[in-house]
Formats: sequence, structure tokens, C-alpha cells
Amino acid sequence: MTTLRNVRLFPRTADARAVDVEIENGRFVSFTPSGSAEAINRTDADGDVIEGAGRALLPSLGDVHAHLDSNRMGQTFRPHTADGTLHGFIMNDRANWRSGERSVRDQADYVIAKIVSSGGTRIRSHTQIDADCGLERFLGVRDALADHSTVLDSQIVAFPQAGIVHEKGVRDLLDAALNEGADLVGGLDPLQYDRDPVAHLNVVFGLAEKHGKGIDIHLHERGSAGVFTVEEIAHRTKALGLQWQVTISHAFALSSNPTPEVERIVELLAEAGISLTTVAPQNGVLPQRGLRENRVALGLGEDGQRDYWSPYGDGDLLRRTWQLAFTNGLRRDEDIETCLDIASRGGAQVMAGARPDATALVDDARFGLGIGAPADFMLLAADTVTSAIMDCPADRDVFKNGELVASAGHLVDSGR
Repeated sequence: MTTLRNVRLFPRTADARAVDVEIENGRFVSFTPSGSAEAINRTDADGDVIEGAGRALLPSLGDVHAHLDSNRMGQTFRPHTADGTLHGFIMNDRANWRSGERSVRDQADYVIAKIVSSGGTRIRSHTQIDADCGLERFLGVRDALADHSTVLDSQIVAFPQAGIVHEKGVRDLLDAALNEGADLVGGLDPLQYDRDPVAHLNVVFGLAEKHGKGIDIHLHERGSAGVFTVEEIAHRTKALGLQWQVTISHAFALSSNPTPEVERIVELLAEAGISLTTVAPQNGVLPQRGLRENRVALGLGEDGQRDYWSPYGDGDLLRRTWQLAFTNGLRRDEDIETCLDIASRGGAQVMAGARPDATALVDDARFGLGIGAPADFMLLAADTVTSAIMDCPADRDVFKNGELVASAGHLVDSGR
């Protein structure tokens, strides 16, 4: 038994009441007002005591749209050279990724340490699989994630970044990656990039059905093209009984169509049991309120970090939560708190394939901060949830299953 003494649970006001938290077998078992007779009696019992010192207790976060095989964080800065088109970005990455100063596995190790130290205890990473790299990038990320299995939950997507129809042999490479441990099969703009949505989605859904795996499709398609592809994905999801096993990443169709059409698409996603991820882009804000009202799972990711696509990204998930609030133009505390919910519980729901319910974060016994939930959380000095997001304090203690895994920006065991 571990007692976490004198912390403020998801504080909404600067004078939020302190609690003592008991953790057993990696899960929350009680939340008791600090200083109460019950809390004192519990603290006197055998077990470890962690002094919270009045810090805020927030849920741990998740990067559920990462590209751990495509970044240069911590390496010599490299000026951006892509031409601005989707194909140009893809080919620029292909031309340069081998020039990195670390192997794929070592670079992924570095970035994972940054993500965990920022408060992240879950990662879903896409890994590029194409005629150029084969399974090389996939295997590097797979092994790096396995190295950190005690400090985070992870999933890996076999991702055909250069398309499926565009290049020969990609279908077989995806098949091989699923045999080698990939958790999901990916896809990319079946209509506008591969120019053959039927063939593209036949491969994606066929492999998912063959291996009993999930699906996560990048969908940058906007306007009516995006609506068409969402409808096709929803139809196939329902036909194959894959509800809650399919994710659409980006989903720019929801930010580029008239409101009545967007509302219809959201209802379609809810009916089909399709989850979404966003990376909080400037041009691609999702209808968060409508998704929440329709109980569509929505998680937050960082996409690339200082890679061959852009110089942005630093591995800090709390800072990306700030970006989500900023790009949505949110000001009120209750609205900004929903961004933390997306970055924490939302990502957990996406990875677990679960439909959200109406349970409050602090009562959620499966994904939140309720009794019975995994003790995955962080402690940091902040007046409120909103102030934590606005200030992004660097000094954070990160816990996985009740065990300290990172402190002051470094993993506990490795010093990274």
C-alpha cells in the first residue's frame, strides 16, 4: 500500500481541498480529505508515504498520434526543405531519414523518454512501411517501445506513408508487419493520394480482418472528398463488425464542411463506433463539443517532432494540450479542462477501443481518476488545471501504476 499525502485532486480553484490518496496493486483505492481522522489512521498504517506537498494531481497524458520513426529531436538542427505538397513531404522524408545522427531505435528511445517525462504514459506510434524502408523503421520503433514497456502502454501502427496502390509490394509488407507485432494497420488518403479508395480500403480492412487487428487511417482529405472517405470507412466498419476498433486521424472533413454536414458526419462516426485523433493543428479544428455530446472518443497526439515535415514539436504533451486549447480559442476554465480530458482519458479510450460515457474524469474507474482506475498520474505545482496547462511547469513527477517513472524532466531509471 502506498499513500500519496496532501495533494489537490484535479483542482478547479486555487483553494481546492487537499486529499490523501491510497494506491494498491497499481490502482487508486481511496481519496480521503487530508487531516481527517480517516486519513490519519490510514497514514499510520504500514506502507510507503509520498509527500505531495500540496501539488496538483492530474491524470497522465497520452500521445496517441506519434511518428517515433520520423523525427530529429535532440539532433543537430536541420532547415526545412520540403516543397509544401503532401507528396513532397513524403518524398523529402524518404530522401533524408537515413541521414539522422541516431538509429531509428535510439532516436525513438530518446523521444519516448521526453514524452514520458512530460507526463505521458501511453503512446500510439505510426511507423512508415514502404518500398524504400521495408520494415526497418517499424522494427526500430517496435523494439524501442518494448524497451519502455514498464513505464508506458503502447501501440504501433503499420503505416503505408507512401500509399498502398502507389507502390508495389506494400500490401505484403503491411502483412509482414502485422505478423511481427503491429497492433493496427494504417492508411493514408485513399481517394486523394492513392487515387483508388476501393483498392486502398480493401487492403486495409482485409488485413485488419485477417489478423484481428485495429485500423488507424490518416485522413487529410477535406470537403466532399473527406466526406466520401469517412462514409466508406464507416460503411466497412459496420459491415465487418469493427466498431471501436477503427480510428480516423486528423479528420479534416470535420473542419472543412458546412455545419449541417459536419453534424451528420459526427452522428455517422458515433453510429459506426469510430474514434478520432487530432494533433491540434491551426487549420483543422475539430468540433469537440459535438463529438463529446455524441460520445465519439477523441485523443490528442503530437504527430512529428522536429522532423522532415516541420521544425515544430518538442515531446511535451502538456504543451500540446495548451496548443489544443489555443487553436480552439478557448478561454473559460471548464472548456480548457476538456482539453486535458482529451489529452488524458480521451487517448486512453482511443487506445482501448472504448466508447466514452457520461462519467466525470474524477469518477471514472476505468480511464480516469476514480477508485479502481490505474494509478497513472503526474504531480506538479499549479493553482488549477487551467494554470497547469497555461504555465506548463517543467518540474513534474510522473507515475505509472503508482510507481514514480520520471521526475524533473528525466526518466527515473535511465537519467534521460
